[in-house]
Amino acid sequence: MIFDSSARSTIHVPDLLAALPQRIAQIPALAAARDPQHVALVEDARSLTNMQLLEAVNATAALLREWGVRGGDRVMIVAENSIAQVVLLFATAQLDAWALVSNARLSAAELDAIRAHAQPRLVAYAVESSPDASQHAQRYGAATAPALAPAIGAWAFALDNAVTAEPVERASERQCAALIYTTGTTGAPKGVMLSHRNLLFIAAMSSGLRRVGPDDVVYAVLPISHVYGFASVCLGSLYAGATLRLVPRFAPEAVRRALAEERVSIFQGVPAMHAKLLEHLQRHGHAWSAPRLRFAYSGGSPLDASLKAHVESVYGITLHNGYGMTESSPTVAQTTLDAPRSDCSVGPAIPGIEVRFVSLDGEELAQGEVGELWVRGPNIMLGYYRNPEQTAATITTEGWLKTGDLARQDVDGALHIVGRSKELIIRSGFNVYPAEVEHVLNAHPEVMQSAVVGRAVEGNEEVVAFVELKAGAKVTPEELIAWCGERLAPYKRPAEVRPLAALPAASTGKILKHRLRDLV
Repeated sequence: MIFDSSARSTIHVPDLLAALPQRIAQIPALAAARDPQHVALVEDARSLTNMQLLEAVNATAALLREWGVRGGDRVMIVAENSIAQVVLLFATAQLDAWALVSNARLSAAELDAIRAHAQPRLVAYAVESSPDASQHAQRYGAATAPALAPAIGAWAFALDNAVTAEPVERASERQCAALIYTTGTTGAPKGVMLSHRNLLFIAAMSSGLRRVGPDDVVYAVLPISHVYGFASVCLGSLYAGATLRLVPRFAPEAVRRALAEERVSIFQGVPAMHAKLLEHLQRHGHAWSAPRLRFAYSGGSPLDASLKAHVESVYGITLHNGYGMTESSPTVAQTTLDAPRSDCSVGPAIPGIEVRFVSLDGEELAQGEVGELWVRGPNIMLGYYRNPEQTAATITTEGWLKTGDLARQDVDGALHIVGRSKELIIRSGFNVYPAEVEHVLNAHPEVMQSAVVGRAVEGNEEVVAFVELKAGAKVTPEELIAWCGERLAPYKRPAEVRPLAALPAASTGKILKHRLRDLV
C-alpha cells in the first residue's frame, strides 16, 4: 500500500492493519504485480527489478525447501546489506521459517553464541558481498550454494538437521517472522521474536508517514541485520514501491557520491554517520550536492542540537528524529514531515501506539514528568526466544512494553528521551542524565561524539566521559572539563574525560556503553 496523504491524521490504523498482507514474503509478489519492471534493489555488483526479485525469492525458497528447511525452523543469515541477504530473508519467510538476521561484522564468538542459542537448521553466508561473511563461512566449512537465475551474488550454507522446528501459527500477529539478537545495555544477547504483523505494521506506517513511493531511491546503509534497517528501511521501502540502494558499510565518500549522482531521495542514519559525512565534506573541500534528497533522518542514539543545526544548514532540509527499540519493531515515535521541529524531540508516538510514563516505584506520572516510558501497540514483540522469564519481566500482562528508557512528554505530544533508567547516574543525591552531558560535549567544535557513564566511588557516583575527537583536534581533557563546567551544574560535570581513537560501537553506529563501563 502506498500512502500519498499529507497528514498523519489521515492514516486510519484499523484500515491499515486490515490491509496488511499475512506474511512479509508477500511484499515481492505485490511489488511485481504492481510494476514488474521497476528496479527494486541496487547494489554495486547488480540490480533486480520487482519481477526478478520475486523470481529470485521463489527459486531460493525452493532450494531451502529441498534442503529440508520447513516452517518454524530458524535460518541464520550472516551478511552485510546485499541483494543475497534480502532474497534469503524473503525466501525464509515464504516457508514460515524464521529469518535470523546477523551482521557478518560480529566476532566469531558472538556469532557462535547466537547460533548455539537459536539452533538454526541452516546458516547462510553472503560471501560475495561481505569479506567477513566469507571468513565465517570458511571457519564453518560451508558449502557453496548453486547459482540460480536471476543472479543474487554468491552465498554459502551449512546445515544442521538435528534441530527442532517451532510450531507454525496461522495468524500473522502470532507467527514469528524474524529473530533479531540485541545486546541492549547489558551486553547479554537476547533473541527478540518479531511477528509478521509487527514488521508489516511498521513497514506500512513508517513508509506512509514519510510518503515513500515509487519515485524514491532509499540509501540503505543502516544494517538490515538491525531492526530499523530491516523493518523501516528495507521492508518499508519495498512495501511502498521504492528502490532500495543497498550499501554494506558506511563510508562518507560513498554517501557523498550516491547523494550527488544516484538520485537518492531518502538518507537515514545514526547521528555519527551525519557527523562523519559533514567532517568529510569539510576536510576535503567538497561542495554539498544532493539534488533529489527530500528526507533525512537520525535515529539509534540521541541527537544533539548542534549537530542537527549543522546538518540542516548543509543539507538544506530538516533532519528528522525518532525513537524505537528492537522490542518495538522498532518505531515508537518520529517527527513528522508536516511538523518539523527545531528541538531534538523524537516527535509524537506514531498512530496506533499508546505511551505512558511510570515512576521507579510503579506509579503513573503526570504529563511532563520524567519516568520510564511504557508503550503498547501492534509493534510489540512476541517475546524473547527461549527466555520466558525475561519476557514476563519486560511485557506486562496488559501488553505494555517496559522500554527501560526515561522520557517525558510535551503538551503537544512530542516525546523527549532523557536516557536509560539503568544508565542514570546519582551524584550527591542529584540525578544526572548522561545524554545531557553528552549534548554539551558534542557541542564542542573538536568533538565528534561522546559517551558518559557512571563510576562508583565511596558512597557516591561520579561522571566519566569518553570522547572521540575529530581529525586534527588539539583540545585536552582538562579543556573539555572546563567547557562542561561553563555549561553544566557542578554535580553534572565529568570528573574525568578520556579520549579514545574510536568509541566502541555496534554495526549500526550505536555506542556500546557496557564496554565503556568495563573500562571504568
